[in-house]
Amino acid sequence: MSLYRLMLFASTLILTMTSSLAQVSEAHDPLFLSDELLEVRITAPMRKLIDQRPAVEEYPGTFQFTSDNGDSIHFDVQIRARGHSRLKEETCVVPPLRLNFKVSQTKDTLFHKQDKMKLVTHCRSSAKYEQSVLREYLVYKMLNVVTDNSYRVRLLRINYVDSDEERREETRLGFVIEHRTRLSHRIDRSRVEIQRAKVSELDPAYTNLASVFHYMIGNTDYSPVVGAADDYCCHNAVLFGRENTAFLPIPYDFDQSGMVDAPYASPNPRFKLRNAKHRLYRGRCQFNAQLPSTYAVFVDKRDAILAEIETAELLSRVARNAMRDYVNRFYRIIESEKRADKEIATKCI
Repeated sequence: MSLYRLMLFASTLILTMTSSLAQVSEAHDPLFLSDELLEVRITAPMRKLIDQRPAVEEYPGTFQFTSDNGDSIHFDVQIRARGHSRLKEETCVVPPLRLNFKVSQTKDTLFHKQDKMKLVTHCRSSAKYEQSVLREYLVYKMLNVVTDNSYRVRLLRINYVDSDEERREETRLGFVIEHRTRLSHRIDRSRVEIQRAKVSELDPAYTNLASVFHYMIGNTDYSPVVGAADDYCCHNAVLFGRENTAFLPIPYDFDQSGMVDAPYASPNPRFKLRNAKHRLYRGRCQFNAQLPSTYAVFVDKRDAILAEIETAELLSRVARNAMRDYVNRFYRIIESEKRADKEIATKCI
């Protein structure tokens, strides 16, 4: 066999193996392979979860859904409250929750390989709040369009049942977020557990892409280099990396963004913004050289980003128009060299 044929055979074999491995990896997380709304039922001591908001103690409950073949699937779960601003009673009546599944029960089901999952709830019982849930879900989907290095999500219609019968049943939208260990497995990078990161340790292309994404959605509630004093880096981002490679600050939690327009959203007073819808670029000046290629990515993905809005069946007409207009205003900025320089490049930190 000639050297050329040998190299061609080797390349083909590697591609085949890579494809097969990717398919196996995808199959491990079937929950995120569909965008179809999933109907579920959560039975738990809801009144206790709402009144006591346990951030450590877990309460027992059950999680139920119907499989594709019509079987009713029940999981035993442990549930607790979670979050920061949304954990506060003055912000949300129903706090975000964490579902702790038994891996032995989820095997070979839609929730195969799922263990601990964050659940974003409706916060308060009104159409405005429920639309905010849907809008935040769509922001995650937009980031999925821009980069695979992002958290996957699945939209749910949840029937909440109080096992103690102290609270009436309620059906609301919510969504679950891919756990960081599953994301780590999928992108083949480990979580970097440090208190603070140097800008020089961050991947320039990815960090710039994430910064422009935050600008597109009107979000300033994040940091790719520092987090809370008692937690690992970073604020509303998790660092992932490999040995001898730069870190990826993968973002999450977009409820304070102008794109989501949550009723309780308010910008940090130090930014002196009129409201949460007002954009402010918070990207690093060291990565400004990446801006042209970053803009090119967003221009290429424009139709796919807008399609997430247009195809969201449960999105209200008002919310759809608002999100579409918000995205289009971003594109008018980056497609004008003068405006992009004035409103993005020169605003770097």
